[in-house]
Amino acid sequence: MTFEQEWAQLRAAAGERTAMQIDSVPTEGGGGKDLVVHRDDLGAIGNDAYDLLGRLTKDGDHARVSTFDAATALTNGNFASGSGLLKVHDNWQTHLRTLLDACGQVSNHLDYSKARHAKDEAKVEGDLTRISVLAEYMK
Repeated sequence: MTFEQEWAQLRAAAGERTAMQIDSVPTEGGGGKDLVVHRDDLGAIGNDAYDLLGRLTKDGDHARVSTFDAATALTNGNFASGSGLLKVHDNWQTHLRTLLDACGQVSNHLDYSKARHAKDEAKVEGDLTRISVLAEYMK
């Protein structure tokens, strides 16, 4: 089975499942919500991603210059390994940039989610307070 066939089969099976919903009460056994997120958790994960981003920025670039210089020297000395080392250098830089981008996106997204959740929570609290005041007034 090819990847495309397997992927299509999995998507079709997922589309048939109607009982699985985020924040729904499970129909069989157990209870409560199946997705719970706390703002403190989001903040901690966002901070970890930001710290990892800082460390990767510094430590991931540590050997770049010396690796490039070694690849150049080997190539200039007519060693076949020079081009291979340059390819390793280039691949490392590409993957490092991808990882740095991913860490930045995780950090930014979780910071945004935390702030958005706080705004939503404040709006819901405000709405509930108004409804409560109206209910008291209507009595």
